[in-house]
Amino acid sequence: MKVLTLLSFLIFTQSTWAKSYVIFSLAQDLSMGNENEVIRKNYYINMGSGQGVKKDSVVDVFRIISVQNPYDNKTRVNYKVKIGELKVLHAMNEASIAMVSEYEKEDSTPIFELPQFMVGDHVSINVD
Repeated sequence: MKVLTLLSFLIFTQSTWAKSYVIFSLAQDLSMGNENEVIRKNYYINMGSGQGVKKDSVVDVFRIISVQNPYDNKTRVNYKVKIGELKVLHAMNEASIAMVSEYEKEDSTPIFELPQFMVGDHVSINVD
């Protein structure tokens, strides 16, 4: 009986241990070809009021850079690098819509293949 209770506890709590919050979609204005045109983008994240996010909250955006080390049994090293911040425009229980608040300065971040935010980038609540 104790084993069954312990097993059910582990199964129940395992789903709540480490949820990953990410940008799961984006939408943007269409370019009209005008000079000095600003293309607005909305970023959809799977973090909302249920996680403490509300309108005007700021969330940090991180990119996971995965590199294989050929000198250490080809182990893979994952770097979690902050690339900027999003400001929440609208929050629901489990999802939010946000826009760019700021990007990290190029001279203080590693080189990225895509310097803007993209689907799959990780987000977390900004505690500054």
